[in-house]
Amino acid sequence: MPRVKGGRTEPRRHKKVLQATKGHKGQRHRVFRRANESRLHALSYAYRDRRDRKGQFRRLWIQRINAGARLHGLSYSRLIDGLNKADIQIDRKILADLAVRDPETFGQIVGQAKVALEAA
Repeated sequence: MPRVKGGRTEPRRHKKVLQATKGHKGQRHRVFRRANESRLHALSYAYRDRRDRKGQFRRLWIQRINAGARLHGLSYSRLIDGLNKADIQIDRKILADLAVRDPETFGQIVGQAKVALEAA
């Protein structure tokens, strides 16, 4: 069976890969083989880090909630425990936003959590 070469598709494929690696350094954007490796790694890092970003945001929200809670004399874990006992279902993203943008409302929520902690 005769060998089949790339024909018209190979240059197009190479061009697409080299376009995708435009901002990479050295051979990683000039030489197809290196560029293809670089592109595959970049895509896998992007996939992984899109998921990692969610955890980073959660850590940021927890830090902000903790800072806000400590201004009212509670630690983060005691605040979350109090919210659970008071049956207040509010996620960390909204709670962190309240702690930063609306401290009065956050203070009221912390007050309800304190009451629930003392009652239990």
